[in-house]
Amino acid sequence: MSEEPGPEVEEEARLTGYEARLRAEQRREKFHNLVEKAIERLPPIFQEKLENVDIVVADWPTPAQLARSNIRSRFGLLGLYEGVPHTRRGHGYSMVLPDKITIFRKPIEARCRSWKEVEAEVEKVVRHEIAHHFGIDEGKLRELEEHK
Repeated sequence: MSEEPGPEVEEEARLTGYEARLRAEQRREKFHNLVEKAIERLPPIFQEKLENVDIVVADWPTPAQLARSNIRSRFGLLGLYEGVPHTRRGHGYSMVLPDKITIFRKPIEARCRSWKEVEAEVEKVVRHEIAHHFGIDEGKLRELEEHK
């Protein structure tokens, strides 16, 4: 997969001033809506177990997030789960800060050639990060993806 920005990102870069800010804000809002829809499409049994999870959208991963994930390129990290997976929680697990799932907008958009692809990728990334919340590691996720 290419690390070069997709055509929509390039188009956004050519705009200037107010028009560019307005377009960027519209794209952010549209992207947030995709993340919300992906969560709404989860089976109710999974939605119920997301009560102490913040799901946020950021444009790019921070250098610290990249380092913790052992990823060098900011285009390489599409989503990140930070927290204690359900499978590692004991009886005394309570009164803790929420887990956090971050979906990174710009790397997803750069990877996709159309808005339809962005929709599909957001759905995939949201489900992937929620799977980490439930204790499924990268190896098992890859295995499950291959056997779809």
